[in-house]
Amino acid sequence: MSPDGTMRAEAASDDGMGRLSRTGFEPALLRLIGPWLGSARMPVVACGMVGSRQGWVEAPYATVPCRPLPGALVAAPVTDPRIDVRVVPGVRQLDPADVMRGEETQIAGFLATTPGFDGVICLPGTHSKWVQVSAGEIVSFRSFMTGELFELLSTASVLRHTVGEGWDAEAFVQAVSDAMSRPEAIAARLFSIRAEALLKGLDPSVARARLSGALIGLELAGARPYWLGQDVALVGAPRLSAIYAAALGAQGVPTRAADGAAMTRAGLAAARLATMETTR
Repeated sequence: MSPDGTMRAEAASDDGMGRLSRTGFEPALLRLIGPWLGSARMPVVACGMVGSRQGWVEAPYATVPCRPLPGALVAAPVTDPRIDVRVVPGVRQLDPADVMRGEETQIAGFLATTPGFDGVICLPGTHSKWVQVSAGEIVSFRSFMTGELFELLSTASVLRHTVGEGWDAEAFVQAVSDAMSRPEAIAARLFSIRAEALLKGLDPSVARARLSGALIGLELAGARPYWLGQDVALVGAPRLSAIYAAALGAQGVPTRAADGAAMTRAGLAAARLATMETTR
């Protein structure tokens, strides 16, 4: 990245916390960025599970209320003199207990690109986050395992025989409404997706939309105090954010959206700038 945060080059791999031992992080990083390195020491800013207890180095959580980039970054141990790796700390909430790693960087990026924002940031994903933000601080947040539940139910439950590709927008919105109106009936509604496939030939694309709508509807029911009457921003993958926008729009809630990858880069740039200022 250039000094103003513009991306100059990009590289990716499947190596991560789930595959690497603590000593494996540095070689995995060097395999990616080796061609970019010269004789000068390269500053590297990292976020996410790399800073977890099982990651490269544990970056202690900051406790809400706090700024998304609350303090000094944590230095990771390196042997290669060409890199200086610093890790962004995660954020925790003691009651009700909750944690985030990586999302705080996206929040920092959104606040850096949307000065003065006060409201709620929803970060859809495997573990969706609803985050109350005020005066540049994370005030409170809640996590929902919606994405993980969808993956498990669509690939490892009886619904794997029913849920296919494609999408049905009308079926999705109806499923959201049904789940929000009667969340206690969710287990029965989920099995009805399978039953309708067997008895009525339910289209796999409709089944997918209904499963997603049921789970997101449950999430919206639980997150109601966060989005009701609030200015809501969606930060995540564009396709997933569009699905959440449709669900919230059906409840009369307007939203704005920002690309999650772009917000991560903006947050990393903000973290780098903060590090430079504290070391001057």
